[in-house]
Amino acid sequence: MGNADAYYLRAEVSNSDLTELKNILHPRMQSGDREAAFRFGSLVDAIVTEPARVDYIRMSVDDERYTEDEFRHACDMHKSLRAEARHDAFLSKVLDCAETQRCMANREQRFTYCGFPFALDTRCKWDWWLGGFGGDLKTTFASTQQQFEEAVDFFDWDRSRAWYMDIAGSDMDFIYAISKKNGKVFKKFIRRGDEVYNRGREKYEELAFQYWCLSPQYK
Repeated sequence: MGNADAYYLRAEVSNSDLTELKNILHPRMQSGDREAAFRFGSLVDAIVTEPARVDYIRMSVDDERYTEDEFRHACDMHKSLRAEARHDAFLSKVLDCAETQRCMANREQRFTYCGFPFALDTRCKWDWWLGGFGGDLKTTFASTQQQFEEAVDFFDWDRSRAWYMDIAGSDMDFIYAISKKNGKVFKKFIRRGDEVYNRGREKYEELAFQYWCLSPQYK
């Protein structure tokens, strides 16, 4: 079993678990093929942060095979990210120095929702970790900065960043996103207490409380 599989089998609550709960409690129409988008995103993620899992001859990640078009597109997006790093000193440091796929877990992490205290066992896995804070890599259909900013809210990337920050106790965070449409690289820096963090924390606190209410192991 690969490390990725082992992580998803862990019992602690992850941001992905909160997403699944939200989809059950608040279903909405999905645009495009969500599974295909996740599959392609996993390919780009592996090329950038876990290259040892990538077989360039078989065009696969672990046992997952990709088409030639998918693989070429992902490699082109990686090239766009590396090209951006030549003009972005922080991104260059991230790509060259960050620890990748760092797992963290907390036992009985404390939360409060509408004045009610509760606790959950939590986990997360960072795309990039820099020894005091970290960040996330995304693929996006956004082709402009404004569309990317809207995607941060629409896809709850703000929630995931606040969740990760609070598990780690970090005061800053970042997202780099590569456009699947035009190869542009967008970035967002988040600090504890700013608008994005506060919005994300508000989102996760409600879902975490609902998860606690629906989970008999926490009673």
